[in-house]
Amino acid sequence: MRYLSFIAPNDTQVRLGALLPDDQVASLARGDMPGDMLSFLQAGPRAWTQAETLVRQTVSRWPLDEVTLKAPLTSAPSLRDFYAFEQHVATAHANRGKEVPPEWYQVPVFYFSNPNAILGPGEPVRAPAASRALDYELEIAAIIGQPGRDIPAEKALEHVFGFTIFNDWSARDLQRQEMKVGLGPAKGKDFASSLGPVIVTPNELAQRTAGRTGVYDLEMVARVNGEERSRGNWRDMHYSFGELIARASQDIVLQPGDIIGSGTVGTGCLLEITMGHGPWLQSGDEVVLEIEQLGMLSNRVA
Repeated sequence: MRYLSFIAPNDTQVRLGALLPDDQVASLARGDMPGDMLSFLQAGPRAWTQAETLVRQTVSRWPLDEVTLKAPLTSAPSLRDFYAFEQHVATAHANRGKEVPPEWYQVPVFYFSNPNAILGPGEPVRAPAASRALDYELEIAAIIGQPGRDIPAEKALEHVFGFTIFNDWSARDLQRQEMKVGLGPAKGKDFASSLGPVIVTPNELAQRTAGRTGVYDLEMVARVNGEERSRGNWRDMHYSFGELIARASQDIVLQPGDIIGSGTVGTGCLLEITMGHGPWLQSGDEVVLEIEQLGMLSNRVA
């Protein structure tokens, strides 16, 4: 299934829906069905099975190009972003004249970002007022469906509701200042994160598995104003999503709606491909991230 949040034509209410193979959007709004994505996730497998049944029945449908897509999940209990692609880590360190620390190979690490600053497809992105170095980051996010603590890596997909495209917008000048102190990132990150356009359940991707839990052979591309700037593949993750989820759930319970970011794919940001010097994103620039099977996520800089 491919789930989304949308506004129907001539309406203002955000609805829970599903994207069908013929590019029709089916509404899942019904009296006994949760009306938003987070409530739907929290309702658990019974509601998910009911949604699959609803889609096969006569429900309200619209062509995809006639609805307004919103972030599939507009807020979340938490947002963790990892650092799982070795090429990105190595290049980012090399740009600063450093080698990858040996600790990176010992355990996957993450930081917490702002789960209440999530944007959807087409929404404008505003850089922090003090920043002049806005960057995109081409990533994947796993959305937790089933709660769990100390989840074994090999069982992680039992807890994943689905995957979506994730743009971890970054203010590189603010981030650089913070990281010199040895704490962060914080204000360099928490102003915006984009998700969408859909959340794709793992069974939809099973034929493209790369042989590790939550890793698939799917191309990832970023374009700025129509020009390709980044290209990578999901299969290049050093740490699998299974390993990320195992680490994130150590000693705590992951909750439905928690977001687990992959970190940036190799070449997947301006910091990496310009050696940290820019030029950076400017007002009016359009950034489009595309991942096979997950669709395209477009945002313009305000």
